[in-house]
Amino acid sequence: MSETPTNEKLQKVLARAGYGSRRELEEWIKSGRIKVNNQVATLGDRVSETDRISVDGKPVQQARLKERRSRVLIYHKPIGEVCTRSDPEGRDTIFNHLPRLASGRWITIGRLDLNTSGLLLITTDGDLANRMMHPSHQVEREYAVRVLGEVTADMLKCLKEGVELDDGPAHFDVVARAGGDGANQWYHVILREGRNREVRRLWESQGVQVSRLMRVRYGAVSLPRGQRPGRWEELPDDAVNALRKSVGLAAKVTRGDKTRGGFSRKQFSGRPSSGKRSAGKKYAGGAGKAIKSRRR
Repeated sequence: MSETPTNEKLQKVLARAGYGSRRELEEWIKSGRIKVNNQVATLGDRVSETDRISVDGKPVQQARLKERRSRVLIYHKPIGEVCTRSDPEGRDTIFNHLPRLASGRWITIGRLDLNTSGLLLITTDGDLANRMMHPSHQVEREYAVRVLGEVTADMLKCLKEGVELDDGPAHFDVVARAGGDGANQWYHVILREGRNREVRRLWESQGVQVSRLMRVRYGAVSLPRGQRPGRWEELPDDAVNALRKSVGLAAKVTRGDKTRGGFSRKQFSGRPSSGKRSAGKKYAGGAGKAIKSRRR
């Protein structure tokens, strides 16, 4: 492999081409799925435009490695769908309901478990996915949670100050009551990481049960009012570039004033990602209006 100063890490190049997030591609490299110049790649390998890369025995075309427009979908995940590309139990997967790509692949920015609904961001941009998911960038996730059981002031204080879970300490930045009657109470919570079932486990640490969980915001993007479960909408290029800038990535070239579907691009009105925002308030969110949509 070439050693020119313009070389980049293999996983970064493939992430930019839309093969997956950097974390996912690192696992592919470890498992021997990627070759460079007919040799099995290893973590730390760097490549240039003269190197020949293959994934699962299929050559990666040079055109795919060049600068590409980033696409981001807002998907309203319903309960009962999984976020994997295929499921051994035959359950429905979100990827069955996304638009087909001529090249590249859709990458989820975080996941939601089977019984969690709400906002799921899906992109062709591996660098963006990696930055938004990585704990170092402290991107906020906001959830609406229905809790079954009595919730006391001491419990709320504990959830904000931090509790010890099996995989380390965790806490909510914001916990705000959002209504409810009797034993079922609604709260909006904000945290800045995405460990497996973290929201549920935090509440369960206080002896109460989460009876419904819905993600309503990820970073500056909120689930649009009225978007039905199983439906996707595409962010305009300005909104995608605002997301990239929010995590320290440069803006990418855009298509101009029209999208493929002929819809006019609409202005992005980003909101700052601040834990001081009232978590209990309903709002359409920082992505403005998306421009393309499709039902299941």
